[in-house]
Amino acid sequence: MTPPLDLAIIGVGRMGAVHARHLLELEREEGVCRVRAIVDQDAVRLRAVAEAAGFEGPLFTTLEEYLKADLCRATMVVTPTEHHQAHAMALVRAGHRVLMEKPLTGTLAGDVACCAELDRDYPDSLMLAFQRRFDPALAYGKQLVEQGAIGRMFKIYSALEDSGPPPDAYQSGGILPDMSVHNVDEILWFAGRMPDRAMAVGSVLHNKHVAKCQEDYDDAMLYMWFGEELLGQVQVTRNHVSGYRVESIVYGDQGQIQIGRFSQRPQEIVVEAFGRRGAAAPIERKVFPGGKGGADAPEFQERFGPAYKAEAAAFIDCCRKGEPFPTSHRDGLRAQQVIEAGMSVARTRLDGAPVG
Repeated sequence: MTPPLDLAIIGVGRMGAVHARHLLELEREEGVCRVRAIVDQDAVRLRAVAEAAGFEGPLFTTLEEYLKADLCRATMVVTPTEHHQAHAMALVRAGHRVLMEKPLTGTLAGDVACCAELDRDYPDSLMLAFQRRFDPALAYGKQLVEQGAIGRMFKIYSALEDSGPPPDAYQSGGILPDMSVHNVDEILWFAGRMPDRAMAVGSVLHNKHVAKCQEDYDDAMLYMWFGEELLGQVQVTRNHVSGYRVESIVYGDQGQIQIGRFSQRPQEIVVEAFGRRGAAAPIERKVFPGGKGGADAPEFQERFGPAYKAEAAAFIDCCRKGEPFPTSHRDGLRAQQVIEAGMSVARTRLDGAPVG
């Protein structure tokens, strides 16, 4: 019998606390792992998260202290983006397998350099956290596409809309690199290939009046073309004040698949496949549960809680079996290449003045 995996988590801010809870649930409920340590530079937050989770193991405020303790060889990294590359590379160089929250480095140049070293020296050491690939509703929608439920797929639309700005101290590299990376990876996953063209547009509409965290835009769209037969559309915003909206629609020549929608019931994710005009009812319909939310939980936990937990379980399973990860640094690089290509396209006003 394969023994449980010893692992630790670094960074227990908003996202890290979600991951820490899932790791401890997997330890207590399924016995597949043992959380050996929690690391965060904020000692007060570190103790609060540990106490709330009932964790009684070692706590460290620096990566160096954790590595010196030599407690395990698997680590989840959920530190701020500016520390991702340094922390992940220090860990893989020390022989760890790493699950890291997106993005890889935050820039295309950084991603290219980081991937070059990983490909050369540590090709199977890093799993990048693209939780949508582990989301049961999206996986079911992809299965319907592959089964031919809607005929030839010709457009994929993916929306992610927050109900408000990120926290005041949040560090963002821009709304498209920060938010749309998940949507882009989702579309690449459905399409099974890279696009040949991309274009992005952005606006500042509402958050500039209410937020202290500054970004380039608070509303943006990204288009990507896969030849002339398939289009990908991404829509992201911080301005959906009525609540969190995650919605994907796949269009085919025989119908469409709707995955989620904004309906004020985020814990019921509905997937429906519709036939051509005139069909009396959906040809397929299935409802998936969301995650454990609550007043103090981030809004994305209600929609993607099960996906985050399944993602962590997949990481643990691959580490226990010594197998390659289902997602890697290469997926992060591909998504960043698409976003960078879209953002590099010149945008011009009708009077000829540059925009952005």
